[in-house]
Amino acid sequence: MRVLILGTALLGLAACNQTGPNGGNGSYGSLNQYAREREMILQAGQTQGSGGGLPAADTVTSQPLSAMGTLPAGAATTSASAPYGTDPEALDIARETQAALQAAGMNSGVVPLQASPSNPAPEAVNAMGISQENNFEAVGEQRSIAQDKEFIAQNRAKYEQIAPSELPQRVDTGPNLVTYALQTSNPMGQRLYSRIQIASESRFNRKCSQYPSPDLAQTDFLKKGGPERDRMGVDPDGDGYACSWDPAPFRKASRG
Repeated sequence: MRVLILGTALLGLAACNQTGPNGGNGSYGSLNQYAREREMILQAGQTQGSGGGLPAADTVTSQPLSAMGTLPAGAATTSASAPYGTDPEALDIARETQAALQAAGMNSGVVPLQASPSNPAPEAVNAMGISQENNFEAVGEQRSIAQDKEFIAQNRAKYEQIAPSELPQRVDTGPNLVTYALQTSNPMGQRLYSRIQIASESRFNRKCSQYPSPDLAQTDFLKKGGPERDRMGVDPDGDGYACSWDPAPFRKASRG
């Protein structure tokens, strides 16, 4: 094929360059030389067609993928990787395909379960849940009466009763909010103590914002002279409760 293309190119150049068969400006000196060149090109083309040129292409054979699953692992890997040369990506694909075929060949025949919301929930094994010790039928299925007696005896042997000990002494000797709530009876807002200085609302809000909770504000209030004196301005109404602290929950808890 390449010889034919080369011959065609030479003929084109000859047609463009020469002015005539006997012209002095062409590539051929005479008509005879032109005929000889043409004959050589034709003979070369015939030789190429008769098998003296390029070698024939290799014959490619195909094999079903299902047949590869029965081959040994080493032989199957070698035959699968041969057509792809040394391309790493092609080799990886061949290995993955062969591994999938081998896994399918070793399958037990059970159809894999497809993910679906309608599938039944798997059976829980040794799952923690509500005890069935009080269910006679459930216990009867698990063990016999003799085994149940042995099980109860083992639990009794492990049972240990701890003797009561003395309560620890309270380390904090400061005001006790529970005791204070139970010793008082007035509700929030009822004045019991007079306040000489008029505390502004802005001061009340500023001071109370410094405490994370009303319980801590009430404890600090009692430490610093409350409820009789209010040095910080956290009890402007004189009810004895700083920063809107409410003793009602403590009283309710004591009554049960």
